[in-house]
Amino acid sequence: MNDITKLYKNKFRIESSRLKNWDYSTPWWYYVTICTKDMRCWFGKIDNGKMKLNDLGKIVEEEWLKTKDVRDNVDLDYYVIMPNHFHGIPIIEDVETSRRDVSKESETGHRPVSTNLKPNSLGSIVGQFKSVCTKRIHRLGFKQFKWQSRFYDHVIRNENDLRRIRTYIQNSPLKWELDEYYQNK
Repeated sequence: MNDITKLYKNKFRIESSRLKNWDYSTPWWYYVTICTKDMRCWFGKIDNGKMKLNDLGKIVEEEWLKTKDVRDNVDLDYYVIMPNHFHGIPIIEDVETSRRDVSKESETGHRPVSTNLKPNSLGSIVGQFKSVCTKRIHRLGFKQFKWQSRFYDHVIRNENDLRRIRTYIQNSPLKWELDEYYQNK
């Protein structure tokens, strides 16, 4: 046990929301929500039920779309960028059946991220996305920009689950003022 664990006797330990006994590098469809630190609105604003991306929001969109170009085992489904968070459906594919052209890798500017995560896992995919976005945003002078350290994930169970999540993503800008992440700033 480390000093903090001894001190608090696991009293304040946050349990993982990860699905127990699931390998997050398994080829599957996932749903993720990634939030900015302190829910600060960095990416634009909602106007008449539509998200209007600012320059930082455009970086997030560009990097999300590049994800499938720099990872041979990833495809993307629905996504939405909100003022202070992001929802997306990444699809981890079987590496043998992926469609990547390795010659594109050097064009993207992405580099491998050093982590303790399993390569090609959901955590490594999200980690690289967050890292590249942060670096680009910091280069624009927004040094105080940060993501929350964790992200929410959900293993999509079936077609009904996928349909429900896609609808939620599509309707997020329309329901912004009712959103749990809503900030009127």
